[in-house]
Amino acid sequence: MKKKFLLLTIVIGLAFMLFPAPKAKAIDPVTIAILAPIALKAAQVASPYVIRGLTHLGQGLILCGKDLLDVFRLPLGFIQTTIGLPFGGLAPGIKNLFLGSIAPLKLGFHTAMLPLNIFGIGVN
Repeated sequence: MKKKFLLLTIVIGLAFMLFPAPKAKAIDPVTIAILAPIALKAAQVASPYVIRGLTHLGQGLILCGKDLLDVFRLPLGFIQTTIGLPFGGLAPGIKNLFLGSIAPLKLGFHTAMLPLNIFGIGVN
């Protein structure tokens, strides 16, 4: 037991010696003042693309929100087919059960497509 503990201590000690903590590197304030106008020009050039990407992302989030609301059709359809059966709720209940059971799959797909929506892929 003591040999294993000693070996483990040596391995951990070597790991800390071989991979030291990273050191902080500061940027000179003069360099920041020199690069600020260049960064502003780059931001002005990139702003239409960023705005377009955020617009597409918003459209994708709206699709995800719609799918999230459709998930609640599953319990609604269950209630309609059981309690609402005498009141003619069978057909709408089955429809809501079907749409509610597909909604999690659609939500997963649209959530996975969000990174691609930023570039305009899959946006109607």
